[in-house]
Amino acid sequence: MSLDSHPTLPEFDYISPTTLLEASQFLAQHAEQARPFLGGTDVLVRMRDGFLKPRFLVDVKNLPGMRELAFNPAQGLTIGSAVTMNQLIASPAVQKHYPLLAEACQSVASYQLRNRATVAGNICNASPAGDTLGACLALDARLQIYGLHGKRFEALSSFFLGPGKTSLAHGDLVTAIHLPPPKKGAVGRYLKLGRNKLSDLAIVAVTVLGWPEVELPSSMRIRVALSSVAPTPLLLLNVENYLAERTITSTSVLEAAAMAAEACAPIDDIRSSARYRKGMVKNLTIRALHEVLEKLGKPAL
Repeated sequence: MSLDSHPTLPEFDYISPTTLLEASQFLAQHAEQARPFLGGTDVLVRMRDGFLKPRFLVDVKNLPGMRELAFNPAQGLTIGSAVTMNQLIASPAVQKHYPLLAEACQSVASYQLRNRATVAGNICNASPAGDTLGACLALDARLQIYGLHGKRFEALSSFFLGPGKTSLAHGDLVTAIHLPPPKKGAVGRYLKLGRNKLSDLAIVAVTVLGWPEVELPSSMRIRVALSSVAPTPLLLLNVENYLAERTITSTSVLEAAAMAAEACAPIDDIRSSARYRKGMVKNLTIRALHEVLEKLGKPAL
């Protein structure tokens, strides 16, 4: 094979706007030809492999607020869209108050890739297998979006429309992710099944977040989210309600895991069969629930 046969990037124009309005207007005016550029860990690979051929890459990572990472106990965490995963992992505020997010970021690819990869990019790619999506859903993330009509906020739970599809309109940019103040005593677990142990793309991923809520029959609130087993990531409200309404036992953990497996809609592909994915959803949910319950000091009996 000659060197000329190696995949290369197609030609494109690099655009560097100085304001959010300028970026939004350019993206809207060139809606079918322009792509926003943050870390580039996805878009450049897809361009190299021939799946994307944008005429313009619009560099938005240096626009106002895009590199902000700030925690306020009363307001929560603000993650600018250009904040990298390694910056989140290293943040004392994230480690202390949102360790589930740090754990999910840590599972992504290699250290070198995480130096460029962003949670906002993970979200906007809308891959059902995105590693940080379950944590962000469980943590009630809201997106700050700038568009032609100014700034707005949208719950992450309504953002995903299908594989690679979101509610963003032409000219819209996700400028930040907002997480509410952490729940007191919250603990979590992210479990991911890949083809190897080296941060491979998830075949199945389960996120569980729990915290004390003494007025509930269970005395705790438990959330379960799934990735890579449906057209979009899933936050399982039926499982959350089921676990909230009863004393949590080994039997109810098994039932919750069965509900999780029933809720997913996996496909057969080169990495796994749908049947195997369903089985692993159940197994990983059981494991993650037991680990979170142990951390809460409420092991299932």
